[in-house]
Amino acid sequence: MLNTPTFFEAFKYWLKLGFISFGGPAGQIAIMHKDLVEEKKWIDDDHFLQALNYCMLLPGPEAQQLTVYIGWLLHGHLGGIIAGVFFVLPAVFILLVLSYIYAAFGNIPAVDALFYGLKPAVAAIVAEAVIRMGKKSLKSDALIFIAILSFIGIYFAGLPFPLIILIAGLSGLVGARLLPSKFIVNSKNGAAKSQHQMVSGQANPGKNQATWQHTFKVIAVCVPLWFLPMILLGLFRGWNDIFMDIGILFSKAAMVTFGGAYAVLAYIGQQAVSHYGWMLPEQMMDGLGLAETTPGPLIMVTQFVGFFAAYTHAKGMSPFLAGLTGGLLTTWVTFVPCFMWVLVGAPYIEKLRNNKTIGAALSGITAAVVGVVMNLCVMFTQHVVMPNTGGVDVYAICAALVFFIGLVRFKWGMIPVVFGSAFAGYAWKMILSHGLV
Repeated sequence: MLNTPTFFEAFKYWLKLGFISFGGPAGQIAIMHKDLVEEKKWIDDDHFLQALNYCMLLPGPEAQQLTVYIGWLLHGHLGGIIAGVFFVLPAVFILLVLSYIYAAFGNIPAVDALFYGLKPAVAAIVAEAVIRMGKKSLKSDALIFIAILSFIGIYFAGLPFPLIILIAGLSGLVGARLLPSKFIVNSKNGAAKSQHQMVSGQANPGKNQATWQHTFKVIAVCVPLWFLPMILLGLFRGWNDIFMDIGILFSKAAMVTFGGAYAVLAYIGQQAVSHYGWMLPEQMMDGLGLAETTPGPLIMVTQFVGFFAAYTHAKGMSPFLAGLTGGLLTTWVTFVPCFMWVLVGAPYIEKLRNNKTIGAALSGITAAVVGVVMNLCVMFTQHVVMPNTGGVDVYAICAALVFFIGLVRFKWGMIPVVFGSAFAGYAWKMILSHGLV
C-alpha cells in the first residue's frame, strides 16, 4: 500500500535530499530509491524504475530529472518544480563557495580530506541500491538475462545507452507475444496508478496533460525563461562577450548530450579546455572532483566551469562578481531545459502505463536500466579504490566494505553513513599527513 505525502511533507524531503545527495547519478538514484520506494512508499518500484527509464533517455542529468518527474507525479507542476529546484539549490551555493575558494586560493587540504572520506560510503550506497533494485524489478529469468546483457554491452562493448534501451524495449515487445509470462509481470501498475490519481485533489496528470495543448504551454513558458538571462546580459554587455559563449555552450550541452551527466562531462571538458581555453585539464579534473564529492547532480561541474571561466576571463567586472554571474548563468541554462523535457514527456509516459504491450517493453527497459546502474556502480567503485594517482586505495576498500555491510546487514541510516564516512576519511588523511601510519 502506497502512502500519499502532503505537499509540505514532500517539500521537506526534497530540501533534505539536496543536502545528502552525494555520489553523482548512481548515488542519488540509490538514495531516492531507498527513501521513496523502500521507506516512505510514496511510489512503487516499477513506477520508480519506469520514470528512471524515461529520464535516462533525456539529455542532461537523469537524477535531477527523476526528482522533477516524481515531484510532478505527486503534486503536479508545482511539485515537480519544487523537487527539481531544491535537489539542485544546496549544491549551487556550496559549489559557488568552493569554486571561489579554489579560484582565489587553490585547493584546501581539509576540504579535500572530507571529500575523500565520502567516496567509499557512496560506493557502498550504490552497490546496496543495485541489489535492492534487482530484487524488486528482475522478476523473471528473461529480465535477469536482459540486465546481464545490458551490463556487458555498456561496460565491455561500449554500446551507447540509447541503443541498449532500444534493444531492451524491442525484446520486451517480442517477449510479450512469445513469452508473456516472462515479460508481462508488472501487474501492480494499475493499482499503483490509481493511488496517485487524487494527489492534492487533482486528477492523474498522465491522463489530463498528455495533449498537444499542454505540451505547447510548457514549451511556451520554458523556452523564454531559458534564454532570458542571456538576452539581458547581451543587451547590457554586448553579444560578443564571454557570457554569451558560456550561455551558448551550456545551452547546447543541455540539448545534445544524451546519456546522462557523464556524457555531458566529456563534451564540456573538450569545449572548455581545448576549444575556448578557459582552463587547464588539471583544473577541469579538480572541478570534477569538487562536483563528485558535494551534494547535488554531478553535472554541477558545469557551474564550476562557468564560474572559473568568467572569474579569469571576463572583462570590466570584479573577478568575484564575474564568477558569480558566470556560475549562475551556467546553472540556469543547464537546468531549465531539464524541467521542460520532463514536464512535456512525463504525461505521455503515464498515459501508456496501463497498456500491457507497452508495459512489457518497459519491463525490458527497466531490466536494462538495472544493468546500466550496475555499470555506474562498477565505474564509480573503480574510481574510488583505484584513483587516478595510481595504485589501490586500501583504506577506501575497507571503508566501503564496512559501510556496505552496515547498510545491508544492520540497516544503517543514510545520513549517519554519509557524515560518518566523511569524518572517518578526514581522520585517516590527518593521520597520514602526520606520519602516524
